Amino acid sequence: MHRTADPRLYPKLQRQLAAADIDVEPSEVHGVLCGLLCAGRGDALDLWLGELFAGAEHGDALVDECRQALTGLYRDTLDDIDDPGLGFSLLLPDERHSVRVRTGAASAWCQGFLYGLGLSGITPERDLSDETREALQDISEITRVDLSAVTDSEGDEDALIELTEFLWVAAMLIREELGQR
Repeated sequence: MHRTADPRLYPKLQRQLAAADIDVEPSEVHGVLCGLLCAGRGDALDLWLGELFAGAEHGDALVDECRQALTGLYRDTLDDIDDPGLGFSLLLPDERHSVRVRTGAASAWCQGFLYGLGLSGITPERDLSDETREALQDISEITRVDLSAVTDSEGDEDALIELTEFLWVAAMLIREELGQR
């Protein structure tokens, strides 16, 4: 259905965000970007980077390096979302991490996605289809997942796979509907 992200990307971005004093996980950062792109924001890159680097000092080499990496992530994500064959993949830690950690990252992605939609002025009160409203409600519910109940069982691994597939479909549904406006 869609390709997976390079497993080296998440830890690299995690280090770069930390070095730039941005206390946000890569999954949430990616969720914000996807929310902006799915809302059809033509200024998504500037708005996204502006939110992330609001208090950053200009000329800081670590900030500049992080900004460059995120600009590359923006280009790749935009290409992936626009590719009808592959779509994009959520930026999550790889399988070497526990199901709990990856589920937490999926929840953070959802928080970011909803934040990105909010930055775009998209609210559930807007004239959205019932299907899109339901998808937004489901994404909102995922942000409240009880991580203490998540184990490394095969059942929870399967549930995480289903969850990420759902999020991909929901994001594409939202993008399709908002792109028609």
